[in-house]
Amino acid sequence: MIIYSCHGAAKQVTGSCHLVTCNDRRVLIDCGMFQGSEDVERANAEPFGFDPAGIDVLLLTHAHLDHCGRIPLLVRQGFRGRIITTAATRELARVVMLDAAGLQEEEARRAQRRNRSGEAVTPPLYTLDDALHALDFFGADVGYDETVQVVEGISARFLDAGHILGSASILLQLDDGKQQRRMLFSGDLGNPGRPLLRDPTPAPAADYVVMESTYGDRPHRSVPDSVDEMYQAIRETVNRRGNVVIPTFALERTQEILYYLHRGIAGGAIPSHVRVFLDSPMAISATEIFRRHPECFDKGFLDELQHGDPFAMPGLHFIRETAESMAINNVDGGAIILAGSGMCNGGRVRHHLKHNLWRERSSVVFVGYAAEGTLARRIIDGAASVRVFNEEIPVRAQVWTINGFSAHADQPSLLAWLGDVPRRKVFLVHGEYGRGMRAMQEVLAARDVACQLPGLHEPIKID
Repeated sequence: MIIYSCHGAAKQVTGSCHLVTCNDRRVLIDCGMFQGSEDVERANAEPFGFDPAGIDVLLLTHAHLDHCGRIPLLVRQGFRGRIITTAATRELARVVMLDAAGLQEEEARRAQRRNRSGEAVTPPLYTLDDALHALDFFGADVGYDETVQVVEGISARFLDAGHILGSASILLQLDDGKQQRRMLFSGDLGNPGRPLLRDPTPAPAADYVVMESTYGDRPHRSVPDSVDEMYQAIRETVNRRGNVVIPTFALERTQEILYYLHRGIAGGAIPSHVRVFLDSPMAISATEIFRRHPECFDKGFLDELQHGDPFAMPGLHFIRETAESMAINNVDGGAIILAGSGMCNGGRVRHHLKHNLWRERSSVVFVGYAAEGTLARRIIDGAASVRVFNEEIPVRAQVWTINGFSAHADQPSLLAWLGDVPRRKVFLVHGEYGRGMRAMQEVLAARDVACQLPGLHEPIKID
């Protein structure tokens, strides 16, 4: 018997976590953190919906927090199996999990300092020690298009998903002794035609497909138009002597924005005197990891690497130390500040928003997805003021939302990836229920593709 169940990103965007049971062997695909409002994030401390000690192997599609962020908790609660992923994902996951643990410990200490009630403060979900321990379970790396035997009756092939460095879709070959089935997990799929990474490998033949649907309801704006708009936002802001704050995801988005800033300054689309601050230790580490994994790059980008550093530019400052980050607040204008997190729910970007949101001459440029309930979404939706570090800050800065930089495939790209190969069923996950997910369901139904939206912890018998 083969059973599939979804334990995260079920009728919501974050927390990706999928379980396949075959021959009483249990394979987990991803173990991510829920992100968004406080109500959403409370789910991180709730039971997984399965026994972590009963999981034989974890297959990791990529290193974004909402796909790997609860691995240390999984280990702390009893997981002792292998973790299999690509070399680039293993390196990036290390950075992401250690960063998440450090932020949680810091938040717990801050809450303890503010505690006046004498009640117990909520402990961090996991600690730095937990994250370091989880790294011990990562096994041998797997390459793209390489098939590995996972457990008896289950093999896996990793396919380039083109989403971030090392990202993969995973094709499972399942054999329970009575039937054989192929089940494909898309992971997060990249947007084709981007400059750094290759396009996603089209979905191969598979009986069942578990597919993300983040942007299942709309197409993206073209990349060239998006780049031009970003250059325009920067020029206008610098001309009025303001700062440009760009909340960025540390993995891939930061590197892509650096690449376009490099080209904009070199080509004259951005004033050459502008100062660029990359204020994210995790993004800096990720940029260094990028340089070590040319096996993931698009051929055009590989050619550019032969002629120099496509991330470098005059006036670029890498900011690691907290004191250096605080000093940026003294920059009165003419700076581009890239800082995490992309959804503004944590990280150093909140400090820069606090010091720039109220300034009419400054701008905040959003270049990524913002989940419901996040600080980024509230600003994008036009809030007159927002709460940052327990202080109400008026939003007077110009707000730009540029969705063409998304690392997620849009609706046309998702459909092209899925192709016209017959499927027994497509399971839609990782999308806003009332938007991307339902819209994609309607499109697939119009094409006579059987489709299901799994419920959280719902066991689904495969045939």
